[in-house]
Amino acid sequence: ARAVKADIEKCKDALKHAKRFRIHTFLSTSPLHMKHKLKKSPKEVLELIKDSVSLARRFTDDVEWSPEDGTRTTPDFLCKTVELAIKSGARTINIPDTVGYTIPDEYYKTIKLLFDKVPNIDKAIVSTHCHNDLGLAVANSLAGVKAGARQIECTINGIGERAGNAALEEIVMAMKTRSDLMPYKTNINTKKISSCSKLVANVTGFPVQFNKAIVGKNAFAHESGIHQDGMLKNKKTYEIMTPESVGVTKSSLVMGKHSGRNAFKDKAAELGYPDLTDELINNTFAKFKDLADKKKHVFDEDIIALIDDDLMKHNNAISLSSLEVIAGTKGPQKAKIELMIYDEIKKTESEGDGPVDAI
Repeated sequence: ARAVKADIEKCKDALKHAKRFRIHTFLSTSPLHMKHKLKKSPKEVLELIKDSVSLARRFTDDVEWSPEDGTRTTPDFLCKTVELAIKSGARTINIPDTVGYTIPDEYYKTIKLLFDKVPNIDKAIVSTHCHNDLGLAVANSLAGVKAGARQIECTINGIGERAGNAALEEIVMAMKTRSDLMPYKTNINTKKISSCSKLVANVTGFPVQFNKAIVGKNAFAHESGIHQDGMLKNKKTYEIMTPESVGVTKSSLVMGKHSGRNAFKDKAAELGYPDLTDELINNTFAKFKDLADKKKHVFDEDIIALIDDDLMKHNNAISLSSLEVIAGTKGPQKAKIELMIYDEIKKTESEGDGPVDAI
């Protein structure tokens, strides 16, 4: 809610049936916002903070307050507003990087400043709220946690205003993967991350970019031949987390022009051809590379067709001996075919609605 009485009362009315609820109120505190947006003096802003937080506290003991554009607020005034908000009843202090302007070192110092300079900061939980205009929302959020913040405001897939907010999945998996440097715990079931990401994408209509960290289609896909070879030997060579840990079934080796012979052999075995000779593998792999030069990705069906074609030629399993077709405007459309199947001649004939149908 804005620091407006009517807004805060609307929040109270909307949540009146909840067993426990929070009211989050905010007010701009940067010189730029106070002058051009609010058109109010610092003294007037302090009065609004006191009145709005006190009002919210009348309705619930769970009040959160944010200094909008906090990272562009002068340090002394930021500390003064935070101290007043806590004194007025706020139990969570959220520091927004509203326009995604700050960098991790700055954000760390901003959060640390509150712990060093605000005398009653121990009475509140400090929260981060970072936007991604410079692509630093996740890094800033993690810096805030290292400085002492214990709540992170983030979103699935990083959706949000303009360039978005800090991505929940990236923050959670960064903490889990680098617990050696960030020994913090969340209650997130990481195996639900992938399905939640897809749900949000479907509901909002915002697709997830293919190379998006953690939840992108390519996050656990490997196309480079060197990477694929390493993955076949030990998945940890090119994966710092398992796909299963975020709800993805398994890693995938994307077959394309950069794929190597070992990856091709492994893919052939996966498709049901585990015992191909080296000669067959070499022949089929050469054809695969030719095909991969013509199309970005070679699909499983393409590889199966290449292998089956080579198997038939190599084993002489099936060969066409003769084909005779009778077609015209009058009379039946007929086809006679003679095949050599494992050294045995098989003949058959049929009629159809046209020569192709007859064949």
